[in-house]
Amino acid sequence: MENNVVQSIITTFEDAADLLEKVGILPLATLIPDHPSLNGVTKTENWHSDTELDPWKWRVKFPGEGLAGYGKFIKKKAVLVSREWFPAYVAAAGSSLPLEERYNDGLASREVLKLLQIIREEQGIETRKLRADAEMKAKENKTPFDNAVTELQGSLDIVISGVKERVNAEGEQNGWNSTSYETVAHWMEENGITPFNGNREEAIQWLHSRMAEVWTPSAIAWMNKTMSW
Repeated sequence: MENNVVQSIITTFEDAADLLEKVGILPLATLIPDHPSLNGVTKTENWHSDTELDPWKWRVKFPGEGLAGYGKFIKKKAVLVSREWFPAYVAAAGSSLPLEERYNDGLASREVLKLLQIIREEQGIETRKLRADAEMKAKENKTPFDNAVTELQGSLDIVISGVKERVNAEGEQNGWNSTSYETVAHWMEENGITPFNGNREEAIQWLHSRMAEVWTPSAIAWMNKTMSW
């Protein structure tokens, strides 16, 4: 692995995009052993600075520009997957069964099914509206809602497609920004990304061949164990 590339501090979105293109999968925080993460290769003081150098803003710029799929894809942690690797990753890590089938087989909850149906109807829906439309605005529904949204990302049914600013009646920014979601299929189609042409085993093989070029053996071993590859 080009450790000099991985360990050098990056300060621009373009540098982060170059790194992601090289390694294929880039977690936001430390996750994969002997493998870079966005917070590990950037300056702490730039995070949440609300400038062009802020990696927190980059995380939604990647999916917004069609450069990477973004979501809690591995161990419920936020990860960026490059547009080149994403189709194979979806085929290798996503569920092979449609959600309705998983629900009928008792493998998915009613909340998960309901949220996906709403997201399908309104691609790019933001968190607050999604909670309202799903009738999950009550305080006691927050944890089931969060768990369902995370589950949908882990099964590669949805991605985080961006962030919407919260504005008041006067159109001024007011409060925290809100995450928005799209189905994986819609996000890929919108960004001209073709689904992987092959089965799960072929997708894993494709990823293995790419990881072997740039990842450390310990990173590959961890990924194989974690993803049951």
